[in-house]
Amino acid sequence: MALVAATALHAGFQLVVTLVVYPAFADAPEERWTEHHAAHGRRIGPVVGVVYGALLVTAMAVLSSRVSVWTALALVATGAAFLLTALVAVPAHRALSPVREPEALRRLLLADRLRLLTALVAAAAALVAAV
Repeated sequence: MALVAATALHAGFQLVVTLVVYPAFADAPEERWTEHHAAHGRRIGPVVGVVYGALLVTAMAVLSSRVSVWTALALVATGAAFLLTALVAVPAHRALSPVREPEALRRLLLADRLRLLTALVAAAAALVAAV
């Protein structure tokens, strides 16, 4: 059940980011971009730490036992979200730090949609594994 809770938390977080946070982020006025981007990082950083920390701790605990195919799918999808974050979202945020760079913003929004997909797959697979 811990994996269900952690993946559900992640899916909920990702839904809010995809449907609310990043659309507002992308609409930030050009003249306030630097300030807006910095404020976003300060606000979302602690939440990302809690959500991804819960996923990491739970995944490590689950890996110490035999896992079903559904549990393995939940773990793989969660790992994909981590990789998208580390390899695409973080570098895109770095590129967006001094100025709004359209290509970096496009990569960030694409990675975000893919993270939502992986989070939803992980939550669904974890739920199936638990029942």
